[in-house]
Amino acid sequence: MTAITTSVFELFKIGPGPSSSHTIGPMTAGYRFYNAVDDLNLDVQPDNIEIRLYGSLSATGKGHGTDRAVVAGLLGFSPDNVECEFLEALAEGSSHQFESGGISIPLSVKDVVFAEVENDFPYANTLLLRLRKGTEVLFEQEYYSIGGGFIKLKGQQEEIPRVLPYRYSNMDELKAILTDEGLRMHQAVLVNETAITGVSEEEVYEKLDAILDAMKLSVENGLSAEGILPGPLGLHRKAKRLYENSAQTNAADKFLLRLNAYGFAASEENAAGHIVVTAPTSGSAGVIPAAIYALEEDLGISREKVREGMLVAAALGFIAKHNASIAGAEVGCQGEVGVASAMAAGLVAYANGLRFWRVENAAESALEHHLGLTCDPVGGYVQIPCIERNAMGVVRAYNAYLIASVENEIFHKVSFDEVVQAMAETGKDMNSKYRETSLGGLAVSVPNC
Repeated sequence: MTAITTSVFELFKIGPGPSSSHTIGPMTAGYRFYNAVDDLNLDVQPDNIEIRLYGSLSATGKGHGTDRAVVAGLLGFSPDNVECEFLEALAEGSSHQFESGGISIPLSVKDVVFAEVENDFPYANTLLLRLRKGTEVLFEQEYYSIGGGFIKLKGQQEEIPRVLPYRYSNMDELKAILTDEGLRMHQAVLVNETAITGVSEEEVYEKLDAILDAMKLSVENGLSAEGILPGPLGLHRKAKRLYENSAQTNAADKFLLRLNAYGFAASEENAAGHIVVTAPTSGSAGVIPAAIYALEEDLGISREKVREGMLVAAALGFIAKHNASIAGAEVGCQGEVGVASAMAAGLVAYANGLRFWRVENAAESALEHHLGLTCDPVGGYVQIPCIERNAMGVVRAYNAYLIASVENEIFHKVSFDEVVQAMAETGKDMNSKYRETSLGGLAVSVPNC
Protein backbone atom coordinates (compact mmCIF):
# COMPACT_ATOMS: atom_id res chain seq x y z
CA MET A 1 0.00 0.00 0.00
CA THR A 2 1.17 3.55 -0.71
CA ALA A 3 2.62 5.53 2.17
CA ILE A 4 0.62 8.21 3.99
CA THR A 5 1.55 11.70 2.78
CA THR A 6 -1.23 13.80 4.32
CA SER A 7 -0.34 16.99 6.18
CA VAL A 8 -1.50 17.58 9.73
CA PHE A 9 -3.11 20.79 8.48
CA GLU A 10 -5.01 19.01 5.75
CA LEU A 11 -6.66 16.94 8.48
CA PHE A 12 -7.19 19.77 10.97
CA LYS A 13 -8.84 22.67 9.12
CA ILE A 14 -10.54 25.76 10.53
CA GLY A 15 -13.88 26.58 8.91
CA PRO A 16 -17.63 26.95 9.37
CA GLY A 17 -19.90 24.11 10.48
CA PRO A 18 -21.93 22.06 10.42
CA SER A 19 -20.23 19.50 8.14
CA SER A 20 -16.79 19.09 6.62
CA SER A 21 -18.02 16.92 3.74
CA HIS A 22 -21.22 18.95 3.21
CA THR A 23 -20.05 22.49 4.07
CA ILE A 24 -16.27 22.89 3.99
CA GLY A 25 -15.74 20.51 1.05
CA PRO A 26 -18.43 22.05 -1.20
CA MET A 27 -17.22 25.56 -0.35
CA THR A 28 -13.72 24.51 -1.35
CA ALA A 29 -15.08 23.06 -4.60
CA GLY A 30 -16.95 26.29 -5.38
CA TYR A 31 -13.84 28.33 -4.60
CA ARG A 32 -11.72 26.19 -6.91
CA PHE A 33 -14.29 26.57 -9.69
CA TYR A 34 -14.24 30.34 -9.13
CA ASN A 35 -10.45 30.35 -9.56
CA ALA A 36 -10.59 28.03 -12.59
CA VAL A 37 -13.03 30.37 -14.35
CA ASP A 38 -10.64 33.26 -13.73
CA ASP A 39 -8.12 31.47 -15.99
CA LEU A 40 -10.60 30.89 -18.83
CA ASN A 41 -10.79 32.86 -22.06
CA LEU A 42 -14.25 32.06 -23.41
CA ASP A 43 -15.45 33.25 -26.82
CA VAL A 44 -19.07 33.09 -25.65
CA GLN A 45 -20.33 34.98 -22.61
CA PRO A 46 -22.18 32.61 -20.21
CA ASP A 47 -25.42 33.76 -18.64
CA ASN A 48 -26.00 31.17 -15.91
CA ILE A 49 -24.27 28.74 -13.56
CA GLU A 50 -25.61 25.22 -13.08
CA ILE A 51 -25.00 23.81 -9.60
CA ARG A 52 -26.03 20.20 -9.03
CA LEU A 53 -25.56 18.22 -5.81
CA TYR A 54 -25.69 14.42 -5.66
CA GLY A 55 -25.64 11.68 -3.03
CA SER A 56 -26.04 12.74 0.57
CA LEU A 57 -25.07 16.28 -0.51
CA SER A 58 -28.54 16.27 -2.06
CA ALA A 59 -30.32 14.18 0.59
CA THR A 60 -29.16 16.25 3.57
CA GLY A 61 -27.68 19.32 1.88
CA LYS A 62 -30.31 21.72 3.18
CA GLY A 63 -29.71 20.75 6.79
CA HIS A 64 -25.95 20.86 6.32
CA GLY A 65 -25.93 24.24 4.55
CA THR A 66 -24.40 22.77 1.39
CA ASP A 67 -26.27 25.18 -0.88
CA ARG A 68 -24.97 28.28 0.90
CA ALA A 69 -21.48 26.78 1.19
CA VAL A 70 -21.00 26.10 -2.53
CA VAL A 71 -22.47 29.50 -3.42
CA ALA A 72 -20.07 31.20 -0.99
CA GLY A 73 -17.18 29.39 -2.68
CA LEU A 74 -18.40 30.50 -6.10
CA LEU A 75 -18.46 34.06 -4.79
CA GLY A 76 -14.76 33.83 -3.94
CA PHE A 77 -14.82 32.80 -0.28
CA SER A 78 -12.80 29.92 1.14
CA PRO A 79 -13.58 28.15 4.45
CA ASP A 80 -10.80 29.96 6.29
CA ASN A 81 -11.92 33.48 5.37
CA VAL A 82 -15.73 33.39 5.21
CA GLU A 83 -17.85 35.19 7.80
CA CYS A 84 -20.66 33.26 9.48
CA GLU A 85 -22.97 36.27 9.09
CA PHE A 86 -22.44 36.17 5.32
CA LEU A 87 -23.36 32.48 5.20
CA GLU A 88 -26.50 33.18 7.21
CA ALA A 89 -27.49 35.90 4.74
CA LEU A 90 -26.96 33.48 1.86
CA ALA A 91 -29.18 30.92 3.57
CA GLU A 92 -31.94 33.49 3.67
CA GLY A 93 -31.74 33.81 -0.12
CA SER A 94 -29.72 36.99 -0.60
CA SER A 95 -28.61 37.47 -4.22
CA HIS A 96 -25.05 38.27 -5.30
CA GLN A 97 -22.96 38.40 -8.46
CA PHE A 98 -20.55 35.68 -9.54
CA GLU A 99 -17.58 37.70 -10.80
CA SER A 100 -14.59 35.86 -12.20
CA GLY A 101 -12.61 36.04 -15.44
CA GLY A 102 -14.60 39.02 -16.67
CA ILE A 103 -17.87 37.11 -16.22
CA SER A 104 -20.74 38.49 -14.15
CA ILE A 105 -23.77 36.28 -13.36
CA PRO A 106 -26.47 36.68 -10.65
CA LEU A 107 -26.20 33.91 -8.06
CA SER A 108 -28.09 32.75 -4.96
CA VAL A 109 -28.89 29.51 -3.14
CA LYS A 110 -32.04 29.28 -5.26
CA ASP A 111 -29.80 28.27 -8.18
CA VAL A 112 -28.67 25.08 -6.42
CA VAL A 113 -30.28 21.85 -7.64
CA PHE A 114 -30.60 18.95 -5.20
CA ALA A 115 -30.23 16.11 -7.70
CA GLU A 116 -30.27 12.30 -7.49
CA VAL A 117 -29.27 10.68 -4.21
CA GLU A 118 -28.53 7.35 -5.92
CA ASN A 119 -26.06 7.92 -8.74
CA ASP A 120 -23.28 6.35 -10.79
CA PHE A 121 -20.49 8.80 -10.03
CA PRO A 122 -17.21 7.39 -8.62
CA TYR A 123 -18.08 8.98 -5.26
CA ALA A 124 -21.66 9.36 -4.02
CA ASN A 125 -21.11 12.93 -2.81
CA THR A 126 -20.59 14.69 -6.12
CA LEU A 127 -20.90 18.34 -7.17
CA LEU A 128 -21.37 19.24 -10.84
CA LEU A 129 -20.62 22.90 -11.63
CA ARG A 130 -21.22 24.31 -15.11
CA LEU A 131 -21.00 27.65 -16.89
CA ARG A 132 -23.75 27.80 -19.51
CA LYS A 133 -25.16 30.02 -22.22
CA GLY A 134 -28.81 29.06 -22.05
CA THR A 135 -28.62 25.27 -21.99
CA GLU A 136 -25.26 25.09 -23.81
CA VAL A 137 -22.43 24.00 -21.49
CA LEU A 138 -19.34 26.17 -21.96
CA PHE A 139 -17.23 24.87 -19.06
CA GLU A 140 -17.76 22.28 -16.36
CA GLN A 141 -15.99 20.64 -13.46
CA GLU A 142 -16.98 17.57 -11.46
CA TYR A 143 -15.91 17.47 -7.81
CA TYR A 144 -16.14 14.72 -5.22
CA SER A 145 -16.45 15.47 -1.49
CA ILE A 146 -14.72 12.50 0.11
CA GLY A 147 -14.96 13.42 3.80
CA GLY A 148 -13.14 15.68 6.24
CA GLY A 149 -13.32 18.59 3.81
CA PHE A 150 -11.13 16.78 1.28
CA ILE A 151 -12.09 17.35 -2.39
CA LYS A 152 -11.17 15.50 -5.58
CA LEU A 153 -11.58 16.90 -9.10
CA LYS A 154 -12.47 14.57 -11.95
CA GLY A 155 -9.57 14.23 -14.36
CA GLN A 156 -7.15 16.01 -12.06
CA GLN A 157 -3.58 14.90 -12.62
CA GLU A 158 -2.24 12.94 -9.69
CA GLU A 159 0.30 14.89 -7.69
CA ILE A 160 3.86 13.65 -7.69
CA PRO A 161 4.01 11.42 -4.59
CA ARG A 162 5.66 13.07 -1.64
CA VAL A 163 8.72 11.12 -0.52
CA LEU A 164 8.90 11.44 3.23
CA PRO A 165 11.65 10.52 5.68
CA TYR A 166 9.41 8.06 7.52
CA ARG A 167 7.15 6.08 5.19
CA TYR A 168 4.27 4.16 6.74
CA SER A 169 0.77 3.16 5.68
CA ASN A 170 -0.52 1.64 8.91
CA MET A 171 0.19 1.42 12.62
CA ASP A 172 2.39 -1.67 12.41
CA GLU A 173 4.70 0.08 9.95
CA LEU A 174 4.79 3.23 12.07
CA LYS A 175 5.66 1.22 15.20
CA ALA A 176 8.47 -0.52 13.33
CA ILE A 177 9.91 2.87 12.38
CA LEU A 178 9.73 4.10 15.97
CA THR A 179 11.51 0.97 17.21
CA ASP A 180 14.18 0.94 14.50
CA GLU A 181 14.91 4.68 14.70
CA GLY A 182 14.55 5.08 18.44
CA LEU A 183 11.91 7.79 17.97
CA ARG A 184 8.85 8.84 19.88
CA MET A 185 5.65 8.90 17.85
CA HIS A 186 5.23 12.67 17.69
CA GLN A 187 8.82 13.08 16.49
CA ALA A 188 8.25 10.93 13.40
CA VAL A 189 5.05 12.81 12.54
CA LEU A 190 6.78 16.16 13.07
CA VAL A 191 9.72 15.30 10.78
CA ASN A 192 7.31 14.17 8.06
CA GLU A 193 5.26 17.35 8.47
CA THR A 194 8.27 19.60 7.94
CA ALA A 195 9.08 17.63 4.77
CA ILE A 196 5.49 17.98 3.47
CA THR A 197 5.07 21.69 4.21
CA GLY A 198 8.66 22.89 3.95
CA VAL A 199 8.37 24.85 7.19
CA SER A 200 10.39 24.58 10.37
CA GLU A 201 9.40 22.63 13.46
CA GLU A 202 8.77 25.92 15.25
CA GLU A 203 6.37 27.00 12.51
CA VAL A 204 4.56 23.67 12.68
CA TYR A 205 4.03 24.21 16.41
CA GLU A 206 2.85 27.79 15.78
CA LYS A 207 0.24 26.49 13.32
CA LEU A 208 -0.73 23.79 15.82
CA ASP A 209 -1.23 26.49 18.44
CA ALA A 210 -3.62 28.30 16.09
CA ILE A 211 -5.57 25.07 15.65
CA LEU A 212 -5.62 24.38 19.40
CA ASP A 213 -6.71 27.94 20.17
CA ALA A 214 -9.53 27.70 17.62
CA MET A 215 -10.65 24.41 19.17
CA LYS A 216 -10.68 25.87 22.66
CA LEU A 217 -12.50 28.97 21.44
CA SER A 218 -15.25 26.79 19.99
CA VAL A 219 -15.65 25.21 23.44
CA GLU A 220 -15.64 28.56 25.23
CA ASN A 221 -18.15 30.07 22.81
CA GLY A 222 -20.40 27.06 23.23
CA LEU A 223 -20.21 27.20 27.02
CA SER A 224 -21.42 30.80 27.04
CA ALA A 225 -24.21 30.46 24.46
CA GLU A 226 -27.87 29.77 25.10
CA GLY A 227 -31.04 29.43 23.06
CA ILE A 228 -32.32 27.31 20.21
CA LEU A 229 -30.12 26.05 17.39
CA PRO A 230 -30.96 26.92 13.76
CA GLY A 231 -33.36 24.69 11.85
CA PRO A 232 -36.80 23.17 12.34
CA LEU A 233 -35.94 20.75 15.18
CA GLY A 234 -36.16 23.42 17.87
CA LEU A 235 -33.20 21.90 19.73
CA HIS A 236 -32.04 23.80 22.81
CA ARG A 237 -28.37 24.19 23.63
CA LYS A 238 -27.29 22.23 26.74
CA ALA A 239 -23.57 22.95 27.22
CA LYS A 240 -23.87 26.01 29.47
CA ARG A 241 -26.33 24.33 31.80
CA LEU A 242 -24.25 21.16 32.07
CA TYR A 243 -21.14 23.18 32.88
CA GLU A 244 -22.80 25.42 35.46
CA ASN A 245 -24.58 22.54 37.21
CA SER A 246 -21.37 20.49 37.39
CA ALA A 247 -20.31 22.67 40.33
CA GLN A 248 -23.05 21.10 42.46
CA THR A 249 -21.72 17.55 42.15
CA ASN A 250 -18.87 15.55 43.70
CA ALA A 251 -15.37 15.77 42.26
CA ALA A 252 -15.59 12.65 40.08
CA ASP A 253 -18.99 13.57 38.66
CA LYS A 254 -17.88 17.18 38.22
CA PHE A 255 -15.04 16.21 35.88
CA LEU A 256 -17.26 13.86 33.89
CA LEU A 257 -20.02 16.46 33.56
CA ARG A 258 -17.54 19.09 32.44
CA LEU A 259 -16.07 16.73 29.87
CA ASN A 260 -19.59 16.21 28.53
CA ALA A 261 -20.23 19.96 28.59
CA TYR A 262 -17.11 20.63 26.51
CA GLY A 263 -18.21 18.07 23.93
CA PHE A 264 -21.68 19.59 23.76
CA ALA A 265 -20.23 23.12 23.55
CA ALA A 266 -18.04 22.67 20.48
CA SER A 267 -20.65 20.50 18.75
CA GLU A 268 -23.39 23.05 19.37
CA GLU A 269 -21.17 25.71 17.83
CA ASN A 270 -20.72 23.45 14.81
CA ALA A 271 -24.49 22.85 14.58
CA ALA A 272 -25.01 26.62 14.61
CA GLY A 273 -22.72 26.95 11.58
CA HIS A 274 -20.03 28.74 13.58
CA ILE A 275 -16.27 28.30 13.26
CA VAL A 276 -14.85 24.94 14.32
CA VAL A 277 -11.93 22.69 13.42
CA THR A 278 -12.34 19.48 11.43
CA ALA A 279 -11.13 16.77 13.81
CA PRO A 280 -11.19 14.76 11.66
CA THR A 281 -14.57 16.10 10.41
CA SER A 282 -16.91 18.91 11.38
CA GLY A 283 -19.58 16.43 12.47
CA SER A 284 -17.07 15.14 15.03
CA ALA A 285 -15.62 18.56 15.87
CA GLY A 286 -16.57 18.33 19.55
CA VAL A 287 -14.56 15.29 20.63
CA ILE A 288 -10.91 16.37 20.41
CA PRO A 289 -11.57 20.01 21.46
CA ALA A 290 -13.35 18.69 24.56
CA ALA A 291 -10.38 16.46 25.40
CA ILE A 292 -7.93 19.32 24.87
CA TYR A 293 -9.96 21.74 26.96
CA ALA A 294 -10.10 19.23 29.81
CA LEU A 295 -6.38 18.47 29.56
CA GLU A 296 -5.32 22.11 29.75
CA GLU A 297 -8.03 23.69 31.90
CA ASP A 298 -8.93 20.88 34.32
CA LEU A 299 -5.88 18.63 34.45
CA GLY A 300 -3.08 21.19 34.01
CA ILE A 301 -1.34 19.40 31.14
CA SER A 302 1.16 21.71 29.43
CA ARG A 303 0.66 23.07 25.93
CA GLU A 304 3.89 21.34 24.88
CA LYS A 305 2.47 17.93 25.81
CA VAL A 306 -0.85 18.73 24.15
CA ARG A 307 0.93 19.73 20.92
CA GLU A 308 2.75 16.41 20.92
CA GLY A 309 -0.52 14.61 21.54
CA MET A 310 -2.09 16.43 18.59
CA LEU A 311 0.62 15.10 16.27
CA VAL A 312 -0.11 11.59 17.51
CA ALA A 313 -3.85 12.14 17.04
CA ALA A 314 -3.12 13.23 13.48
CA ALA A 315 -1.22 10.00 12.79
CA LEU A 316 -4.18 7.96 14.05
CA GLY A 317 -6.51 9.97 11.83
CA PHE A 318 -4.19 9.49 8.84
CA ILE A 319 -4.21 5.72 9.30
CA ALA A 320 -7.99 5.56 9.60
CA LYS A 321 -8.50 7.73 6.53
CA HIS A 322 -5.85 5.93 4.48
CA ASN A 323 -7.11 2.42 5.21
CA ALA A 324 -10.84 3.02 5.66
CA SER A 325 -12.62 6.40 5.68
CA ILE A 326 -13.52 9.36 7.85
CA ALA A 327 -16.67 10.15 5.83
CA GLY A 328 -20.11 9.45 7.25
CA ALA A 329 -21.36 9.07 3.68
CA GLU A 330 -18.96 6.15 3.17
CA VAL A 331 -18.79 4.30 6.50
CA GLY A 332 -21.33 5.93 8.80
CA CYS A 333 -20.57 7.78 12.02
CA GLN A 334 -18.00 5.18 13.07
CA GLY A 335 -15.70 7.00 10.64
CA GLU A 336 -16.45 10.40 12.15
CA VAL A 337 -17.12 10.28 15.90
CA GLY A 338 -15.55 6.82 16.12
CA VAL A 339 -12.26 7.96 14.59
CA ALA A 340 -12.39 11.23 16.55
CA SER A 341 -12.77 9.24 19.77
CA ALA A 342 -9.78 7.08 18.84
CA MET A 343 -7.72 10.16 18.05
CA ALA A 344 -8.73 11.78 21.33
CA ALA A 345 -7.92 8.65 23.31
CA GLY A 346 -4.47 8.48 21.76
CA LEU A 347 -3.95 12.20 22.35
CA VAL A 348 -4.89 12.00 26.04
CA ALA A 349 -2.74 8.92 26.56
CA TYR A 350 0.28 10.48 24.85
CA ALA A 351 -0.09 13.86 26.57
CA ASN A 352 -0.10 11.97 29.88
CA GLY A 353 3.23 10.35 29.02
CA LEU A 354 2.15 6.80 28.17
CA ARG A 355 4.24 4.53 25.96
CA PHE A 356 3.20 4.11 22.34
CA TRP A 357 1.75 0.62 22.81
CA ARG A 358 -0.60 2.02 25.47
CA VAL A 359 -1.45 4.90 23.13
CA GLU A 360 -2.35 2.41 20.41
CA ASN A 361 -4.43 0.34 22.83
CA ALA A 362 -6.37 3.40 23.96
CA ALA A 363 -7.09 4.42 20.37
CA GLU A 364 -8.06 0.88 19.39
CA SER A 365 -10.48 0.49 22.30
CA ALA A 366 -12.18 3.80 21.57
CA LEU A 367 -12.70 2.95 17.91
CA GLU A 368 -13.68 -0.68 18.57
CA HIS A 369 -16.65 0.42 20.62
CA HIS A 370 -17.92 2.70 17.89
CA LEU A 371 -17.94 -0.03 15.23
CA GLY A 372 -21.22 -0.15 13.32
CA LEU A 373 -22.26 3.35 14.39
CA THR A 374 -24.64 4.74 11.77
CA CYS A 375 -24.95 8.29 10.47
CA ASP A 376 -28.66 9.10 10.65
CA PRO A 377 -29.12 12.82 11.37
CA VAL A 378 -32.72 13.78 12.05
CA GLY A 379 -33.99 16.10 9.33
CA GLY A 380 -30.51 16.19 7.81
CA TYR A 381 -29.29 18.55 10.55
CA VAL A 382 -26.07 17.92 12.46
CA GLN A 383 -27.93 18.04 15.77
CA ILE A 384 -29.72 14.79 16.70
CA PRO A 385 -27.89 12.50 17.46
CA CYS A 386 -24.68 14.27 16.44
CA ILE A 387 -24.21 16.74 19.30
CA GLU A 388 -24.78 14.30 22.15
CA ARG A 389 -22.79 11.67 20.27
CA ASN A 390 -19.71 13.94 20.39
CA ALA A 391 -20.03 14.17 24.16
CA MET A 392 -20.32 10.38 24.38
CA GLY A 393 -17.29 10.09 22.09
CA VAL A 394 -14.99 12.11 24.33
CA VAL A 395 -16.14 10.29 27.46
CA ARG A 396 -15.47 6.97 25.74
CA ALA A 397 -12.05 8.28 24.67
CA TYR A 398 -11.15 9.18 28.23
CA ASN A 399 -12.36 5.82 29.47
CA ALA A 400 -10.26 4.05 26.83
CA TYR A 401 -7.23 6.03 28.04
CA LEU A 402 -7.88 5.04 31.66
CA ILE A 403 -8.11 1.34 30.81
CA ALA A 404 -5.00 1.44 28.60
CA SER A 405 -3.03 3.23 31.31
CA VAL A 406 -3.23 0.27 33.70
CA GLU A 407 -3.88 -2.83 31.57
CA ASN A 408 -1.33 -5.60 30.99
CA GLU A 409 0.00 -5.34 27.44
CA ILE A 410 0.09 -9.09 26.84
CA PHE A 411 -3.66 -9.38 27.41
CA HIS A 412 -4.69 -6.81 24.79
CA LYS A 413 -5.84 -8.80 21.77
CA VAL A 414 -6.92 -6.31 19.08
CA SER A 415 -4.57 -3.98 17.20
CA PHE A 416 -5.42 -0.54 15.81
CA ASP A 417 -4.88 -1.79 12.26
CA GLU A 418 -7.33 -4.63 12.83
CA VAL A 419 -10.07 -2.37 14.15
CA VAL A 420 -9.57 0.06 11.23
CA GLN A 421 -9.95 -2.86 8.83
CA ALA A 422 -13.12 -3.90 10.67
CA MET A 423 -14.46 -0.36 10.31
CA ALA A 424 -13.78 -0.39 6.57
CA GLU A 425 -15.55 -3.73 6.09
CA THR A 426 -18.48 -2.67 8.27
CA GLY A 427 -18.83 0.52 6.25
CA LYS A 428 -18.94 -1.42 2.98
CA ASP A 429 -21.72 -3.63 4.32
CA MET A 430 -23.72 -0.75 5.83
CA ASN A 431 -26.94 0.05 4.01
CA SER A 432 -26.82 3.45 2.30
CA LYS A 433 -29.78 4.68 4.34
CA TYR A 434 -27.49 4.66 7.39
CA ARG A 435 -24.73 6.64 5.68
CA GLU A 436 -25.67 10.30 6.05
CA THR A 437 -28.73 10.19 3.80
CA SER A 438 -31.27 10.62 6.64
CA LEU A 439 -33.30 7.76 5.18
CA GLY A 440 -33.05 5.36 8.12
CA GLY A 441 -32.52 4.99 11.86
CA LEU A 442 -33.26 7.98 14.07
CA ALA A 443 -33.82 10.11 10.97
CA VAL A 444 -37.11 8.27 10.33
CA SER A 445 -37.92 7.19 13.89
CA VAL A 446 -37.88 10.70 15.37
CA PRO A 447 -40.43 13.23 14.11
CA ASN A 448 -38.91 16.30 12.45
CA CYS A 449 -40.41 18.70 14.96
